[in-house]
Amino acid sequence: MGHKHAKIILYAIATGVVLGALLGWFSPAAGMSLKWMGDLFLTMLKMLIVPLIFAAVLSGVTALGDIRKLGRIGGLTVGYFLVTTCIAVVIGLIVVNVIQPGVGIALGDGTIPEQVASKADMGPTDILFQIVQPNLVDAAAKTNLLPLILFALLLGAALTTVGRRGAHVIEFFDGINEAMMKLVVWLMYLAPLGIFALVAARLGTAQLHGGFLAEVGAVGLHVLTVLSALSIHFVVLLLILFFVAGRGWRYLAGLLRALLTAFGTASSSATMPLTLECARQEGVDPRAVRFVIPLGTTVNMNGTALYEACAAMFIAQAYGVPLGLEHQVIIVITATLAAIGAAGIPEAGLVTMVIVLNAVGLPLEGIGLLLTVDWFLDRFRTSVNVWGDAVGAAVVGRYLPDVVDDPALEGDKL
Repeated sequence: MGHKHAKIILYAIATGVVLGALLGWFSPAAGMSLKWMGDLFLTMLKMLIVPLIFAAVLSGVTALGDIRKLGRIGGLTVGYFLVTTCIAVVIGLIVVNVIQPGVGIALGDGTIPEQVASKADMGPTDILFQIVQPNLVDAAAKTNLLPLILFALLLGAALTTVGRRGAHVIEFFDGINEAMMKLVVWLMYLAPLGIFALVAARLGTAQLHGGFLAEVGAVGLHVLTVLSALSIHFVVLLLILFFVAGRGWRYLAGLLRALLTAFGTASSSATMPLTLECARQEGVDPRAVRFVIPLGTTVNMNGTALYEACAAMFIAQAYGVPLGLEHQVIIVITATLAAIGAAGIPEAGLVTMVIVLNAVGLPLEGIGLLLTVDWFLDRFRTSVNVWGDAVGAAVVGRYLPDVVDDPALEGDKL
């Protein structure tokens, strides 16, 4: 897709977001009637995720040539993920301590949400069992991406060690990756209509069930806290883009299609195909694009980690439970781990928040306080998640070696 067509689609997506919000606000019933259209678009995006993520990760690893370079790109990537996620959590804790949104708030009815109750015993070790699965087909069917990414990493590394016979397999997956990216380009022509329907239906639903403003008003300071913290972290990532990745405003402009799609779908996994396409068009090293973005979609949840830190402190303040520095250090650690286990699907942060609340002894019933506005905040934190992945690809891409060591594996593989 050329830059001219990309700009047209960007403007169309932005228009779709605005028109969808207006329709859902002023005519909730009409907005809800379009839900099927938004769900269809979201389903079509999700249809691409499994083959695309497997082919992209595998071809990204094999493009490194020498398997020893996997350690370099892996170290850079993991280091970036950990640093930015910790920064996000610390920003969230600072802002929530300054604003103190939970002080004096009316408590909920004490009901534990069903999706939370089923995970009441979830702990950090459960994340390990999300990474390693005995049945990859079952993991793919459930869009459980961590086992697929791990297997693609290992298979790609193994293929680089078997010479010419491995090169044929690598070429096959490179071809799949190229074809999948072409499908993404085609699907993006439907994005403005799909995102229009998604926004209209979700806001229309909120309007018909008590009114959106009423929901926000009940926990308004919490909304303000989270949006303020997310905005600050967005700027921090922008500074990292400028001073570490050596890129400027053009990169942000090039990623706007992905960020708006993330806002409309509330799913970083569903947005991943477009994130790959946008980063690719902006000239990021193809190896970094194919390695960092699929992995980041699953384990680099800056916005989610920040949100969970803010939410845990909000619940503590609402219940009058004092959390000292030592408890907040625990929140930093557990929110970072929980973000790794949060799948890139809508409202997954509610489930992984169980880890954070259990770690500091807060009641799970407190999550009920957040349900009325979680869907709204979910869109903003998903956009920050996607932005963090895109910046990570630019950072890692800048510091990768330019030369592929194995001549048999040279060539443009994106």
